[in-house]
Amino acid sequence: MKLDSYWLDSAPPFKGGSDAPLHSLGRVDVAVVGGGFTGLSAALTLAKRGASVAVLEAGRVAGEASGRNGGHCSNGVAHDYEGLVRRFGETKARAMYRDFDAAVDSVEAIVRDEAIDCDFVRSGKLKLAAKPQHYEGLARTFETLGREVDTGMELIERARLPTEIDSAQFHGGLLQKTSAQMHVGRFGVGLAEAAARRGARIYESATVTRLERLSGRAHRITSARGTIEAGQVFLATGASRPGPLSWFRRRIVPVGSFIVATEPLDAAVAQRLMPGRRNYVTTRIIGNYFRLTPDNRLIYGGRARFAMPGAGSDEKSGRVLRESLGTVFPALRAVKLDYCWGGLVDMTADRLPRAGEHDGLLYSMGYSGHGVQMSTHMGRVMADMIDGRAVSSPWLELDWRAIPGNFGDPWFLPFVGAYYRVQDMIH
Repeated sequence: MKLDSYWLDSAPPFKGGSDAPLHSLGRVDVAVVGGGFTGLSAALTLAKRGASVAVLEAGRVAGEASGRNGGHCSNGVAHDYEGLVRRFGETKARAMYRDFDAAVDSVEAIVRDEAIDCDFVRSGKLKLAAKPQHYEGLARTFETLGREVDTGMELIERARLPTEIDSAQFHGGLLQKTSAQMHVGRFGVGLAEAAARRGARIYESATVTRLERLSGRAHRITSARGTIEAGQVFLATGASRPGPLSWFRRRIVPVGSFIVATEPLDAAVAQRLMPGRRNYVTTRIIGNYFRLTPDNRLIYGGRARFAMPGAGSDEKSGRVLRESLGTVFPALRAVKLDYCWGGLVDMTADRLPRAGEHDGLLYSMGYSGHGVQMSTHMGRVMADMIDGRAVSSPWLELDWRAIPGNFGDPWFLPFVGAYYRVQDMIH
């Protein structure tokens, strides 16, 4: 079993990285810090408009959250919609929900326009009720949203569930039909190659160590690959731990999420277990998410342990996920696991994204486990903002306070995990 992301291990190498000394670029219009989906999407959009862009990535392109997730590209907010209405009002809550829909459209448009080979398909997302009362909650959601906000939803009663999934663990589900899935490793490399083709200079292994504000939004950036000046800086770093980003770290909790990939299943077994080949998520707070790949591997993930990723931690989490997988699909209890990996989710206190400007730095992050589509979409939105265009986004106006006791090292994660486990037992 490889302790590596299946998506990254099976993606082609990125060949468009820049070998030119960073200082030789002189001054660029925009420096993008972070070479995940957010930064690469922004770089592609800006480069297509003729801007000079340098992308500074601490590791490899799409090597962190962008390439270490479950491969879901799903519409619909993860929150209780009625709770969003109570907090923000009907108009704002509806804008938030529909922005997730627009985000999936953004991914599809880039895949199409740049001819990225990443197995993008509109599979739909099936949210599975782990308890009978959870199905009642899904039914209320369907009633609230299905009339006007998401008219394509479908409520799946327990008696009909075998047409979608062969598991006795669930009590019905809510199907959101416009959600998609893809090979995120190949998408990330394709996005980077597209940006490089348009003229963006992409530097891997370029950890940013210093940001010096010159005037307005202009900064001098020092990195492991050298120094550069930029008229504007866009931070697309997610839960990144290195670099001078303390203001953002106080507002984000890096939560580990862990995933396993099985060996390719027999085609008949895969078809019997998941005939709909959807994105599947469960309703528990510490729930699971899973899907099939085109070659019939089962990608199965969740917050198996409230711990940081790493070789030992990933292996322990893999054992937890194997047990969970065998409970959901008893026929797979003895299946071989080919991959096991972890990644950091950039979680905000209310699990809503944040975007805007702080101290002359533009930023977008905090996708809280729904970053595949939102990161790509927000890269395009923030490119418009950088370009001086009128921007309308529900995430730009949100208050973003520091989390008490959070100084970057998530010492409190085990306590959070214990609390959520109790909540899962109660509700």
